[in-house]
Amino acid sequence: MPLKGAVRLGGAKNAGFKLMIASLLAQSESRLLNLAYISDVEITLWTLKQLGVNVQRCGERTVYIQPNGIKTYQVPQLAGQKMRGSALYAAVLLSRMKKAVIPLPGGCVLGSRPIDRHLSALRSLGARVKIKGSSVYLEADKLRGSKFIFSKKSHTATEAMILAAVKARGRTIIENSAQEPEIDDLIVYLNKMGAKIKRVKPEKIIIDGVERLSGAIHQVMPDRNEAVSYAVAALATKGDIVVENAVKKDLLPFLDKLKAIGAGLEVFDFGIRFFYQQELKAIDIQTQPAPGFMTDWQPLWTLLMTQAKGVSRVIERVHNNRFQFAQQLKKMGAEIDFYNPVVKEQERYYEFDHYREEGVFHAARIKGPVQLRGGKLEVTDLRAGATLTIAALVAQGQSTIVNLEHIDRGYEKLDEKLKQLGAKIKRLG
Repeated sequence: MPLKGAVRLGGAKNAGFKLMIASLLAQSESRLLNLAYISDVEITLWTLKQLGVNVQRCGERTVYIQPNGIKTYQVPQLAGQKMRGSALYAAVLLSRMKKAVIPLPGGCVLGSRPIDRHLSALRSLGARVKIKGSSVYLEADKLRGSKFIFSKKSHTATEAMILAAVKARGRTIIENSAQEPEIDDLIVYLNKMGAKIKRVKPEKIIIDGVERLSGAIHQVMPDRNEAVSYAVAALATKGDIVVENAVKKDLLPFLDKLKAIGAGLEVFDFGIRFFYQQELKAIDIQTQPAPGFMTDWQPLWTLLMTQAKGVSRVIERVHNNRFQFAQQLKKMGAEIDFYNPVVKEQERYYEFDHYREEGVFHAARIKGPVQLRGGKLEVTDLRAGATLTIAALVAQGQSTIVNLEHIDRGYEKLDEKLKQLGAKIKRLG
């Protein structure tokens, strides 16, 4: 059934909870606006309270954070089990308390996602690091600026180094930094607080340490991954959805691909309209760090290609095991074959380190269009959750989706919003 109507984006998952953690660097109250009602935000609220921070919800999607009451440098294990923000806590606690004990991170299971790069960045600033059991112990008498070159781009590691360097003594230069818009949103927020941070080149960030940061008021940027999800929902169901608050500049690689396959789209000041106007054409894509085609969009794109005419090839270069969801699509009747591309310099080609694991594939061929069939679907990670939910709306018959906690990590009331667009969907329990 075609989905039709309008949906308004919430604050970006990959920005909101990180801004909350960054607020701990200030010495007075901050106010964050447009925080989505998602479990990653709720877990962060709980964790801040466990650290002794005074956190209050005040009005719709607004949180006040008073950071002066921090009483411990130990982050609860539950925070690490539920999400991957541990290194960010380490950065701010080192700056505030000279010590940090953080759990090894959890979050989505997307293959090997070590925090080696995060810890190397913190070491370069003077942190002493030890790993014991399921925890990481860090100490630093005084963080000092450094020049650091990331061997491979890392979104969260770049943010961790920014947070640690912002009050470090002297100048920090980050080379081969990640370029995601959420990082620039963090930089804007920190500069409002009194930081001195500049992105002088696309991959180069310079930070001059300051003694003190003050609280600030900041609105979290719209969630571009949520925007892509509703765009795919519109096109896969042959519908017409206006995504309010969608920002063109944050979606350019995706919008370029939509134009190439013949999708309908119109850009307005208030958002973007996505609509089905003709049979979609299969094309090839490969994921890359920003400003390339985002890895979070890959599962959704793979689903869309099952409804496009021809054979498409999707190469995953950012995460080493992101095709777990595709086995569920195959159960629904999708024609997907996995393979590994022939690449001369694999170490430079892939953004992950473990690219030779037996039985793990980094690319897929998708033949379409096919009529998907409903069934029992198991969600393995956040984006897989949105992908399988949309696949179920495209499919003939009824589908049951389990492990909804993954979806709730990053989507605010996904089922209710889809229902308002015409979906026949019901949450049980």
